[in-house]
Amino acid sequence: MAKAIHSMVRVLDETRSVSFYRTAFGLEVTDRLDFETFTLLYLSNPETEFEVELTVNKGRAEPYALGDGYGHLAVSVDDLDATRQRLVAAGLTPKDIVDFAPGGKPLARFFFIEDPDGYKIEVLQRGGRFK
Repeated sequence: MAKAIHSMVRVLDETRSVSFYRTAFGLEVTDRLDFETFTLLYLSNPETEFEVELTVNKGRAEPYALGDGYGHLAVSVDDLDATRQRLVAAGLTPKDIVDFAPGGKPLARFFFIEDPDGYKIEVLQRGGRFK
């Protein structure tokens, strides 16, 4: 059986991206692999073994075109309201909370935030299928 271990995103500025993921989600660099033309950074926290891999291509100056194929990463939190308030207080710009209840049946409570490179991250209230 396969086990999800990481998701990779290309970022322009290592310091800015690491700072965002640390502030927003408590992710710390667990490994840094430096090569001639690129650097790989693996970020995680004690909540999970799953990692976000940041790829920094050396010498790149222009932002990446995200296109229309990328969807989003998703994380779950114990207290969605407190997490959003903390992000706002940190100077980040999370979107409004959405209570998603198709047909009146609650399914998910979430908001989105974007990292410095424009990657969307869904922040879900932990519960139900979103553990």
